[in-house]
Amino acid sequence: MQRVSDTQRVNQPGREEGLVRVGEHPVEHERPEEWGWHGEMGKWGRRLAIIPILFTAAYLVGNHEGRMEDIWLIGTVALMILILVWDRFRRKNAWRSH
Repeated sequence: MQRVSDTQRVNQPGREEGLVRVGEHPVEHERPEEWGWHGEMGKWGRRLAIIPILFTAAYLVGNHEGRMEDIWLIGTVALMILILVWDRFRRKNAWRSH
């Protein structure tokens, strides 16, 4: 009978050293598509990201009297715009995704 704690060290290229139970196979390279990742949305996804910004900014028009909501909305919109600008400049660098 095999003990559960029997393990062996395995060198996996491109991964950290792993522990594998005796009789089991080490993790092989898995294509991202196999577990649901299919890449980025591309150019149109970045263009369509403006729509949530516009909808969030539209909340500034309303019947609320306090300005605390406006501050949070403006901050959220500014953060979303900052992320889009950062992503645009990030893509111009050598380490950008394709």
